[in-house]
Amino acid sequence: MSTIVAVVKNNAACIAADSLTSFGDTRQPAEYVTDSEKIIQFADNNYIGIVGSAAHHLVIHNLIEKHADKINFSDRFSIFESMRQIHPVLKEEYFLNSKDEDEDSYESSRVDALIMNSSGIFGLYSLREVDQYTRFWAIGSGAEFALGAMQVAYDLFDDAQAVARAGIEAGACFDNSSALPMSSYSMELN
Repeated sequence: MSTIVAVVKNNAACIAADSLTSFGDTRQPAEYVTDSEKIIQFADNNYIGIVGSAAHHLVIHNLIEKHADKINFSDRFSIFESMRQIHPVLKEEYFLNSKDEDEDSYESSRVDALIMNSSGIFGLYSLREVDQYTRFWAIGSGAEFALGAMQVAYDLFDDAQAVARAGIEAGACFDNSSALPMSSYSMELN
């Protein structure tokens, strides 16, 4: 599935991701595909890292290009409102199957992501839940390993990117759906 992490430390933020794509039990290491990038940059210093279906990456990339006017990721409530406006577009234009196995009260967008911009780091989840994080967070099948590594690394390193690297390396080491190399992006916060 993936390991994606985001870290805030010393007025800087970093988002990082592994590079493995898989289809069931078949692994596609980064050296076998032309685009193993799981993080999309858009609208001047917004980054979104997506886990789940490999189709999500293309859909979100295309959605950002065609519907930029509906996207504002500047804060928690703007992210929620953006996803509320985008959900019908995902269903109508991209044929999103919003049916989840669970009997949730709301339709699922089936997208889990971490977002980084100059306002901080945010988690976006399938029912359009949005959280802002003060230190770090991880998503994907390697998240538990990454969270443990970053918990230890956070007080050891002064640099957000070093903490993120510890998380991605732990995910890649212990999760069979994550692998190096990693990609990362860093920025100063407002």
